[in-house]
Amino acid sequence: MLFHQPLRLGFSADRRSVCTASEEKSGRSGALGLVTLRHDIYQDATLCLTEFQDLIYREDSDPNAPAPQPAIARTDEDNLQKTAFDTTLLFRYSALTFNGHRIHYDEDYARNVEGYSGLVVHGPLLAQYLMLMAQRLLGRLKAFEFRATAPLMHWETAELCQRGHALWVRAPDGRQCMTATATPL
Repeated sequence: MLFHQPLRLGFSADRRSVCTASEEKSGRSGALGLVTLRHDIYQDATLCLTEFQDLIYREDSDPNAPAPQPAIARTDEDNLQKTAFDTTLLFRYSALTFNGHRIHYDEDYARNVEGYSGLVVHGPLLAQYLMLMAQRLLGRLKAFEFRATAPLMHWETAELCQRGHALWVRAPDGRQCMTATATPL
């Protein structure tokens, strides 16, 4: 995300989206489709925000394949904030963002069909919490970049961590769920 001008609360905004790239690749899990979208947000014809969104589409996993081992998160943070998520928040965030993926609000589906141990906390929700932490600690931001690296379940308390411009989400078992970089103005 690139912040050009502050968005003004209560004023209408226009979003213009374009697909800037798409390609097919082969990865550890099989065939992948990679798509990059650029979203420009305008208010009163002024560009306020640019977001690049990388989407990865993949085939269903082989149920007999071993699960990939997530990276272990660093433990050298200067600031730490514990955050819990409940099913109501995840349902509301799904509705707010028009995200219909059932892994975020249908626990039976998440467990029995997708194989998760609970509801999956939305990556953009974790990123939003990290971005707010960065703004609180570093001031107004010029840019913010994040990458989800492992799922966080709704019953787990996230540890939002910061050191310098680096931010990350650590799960209770130490796995890294997200990394981010904040660039202050």
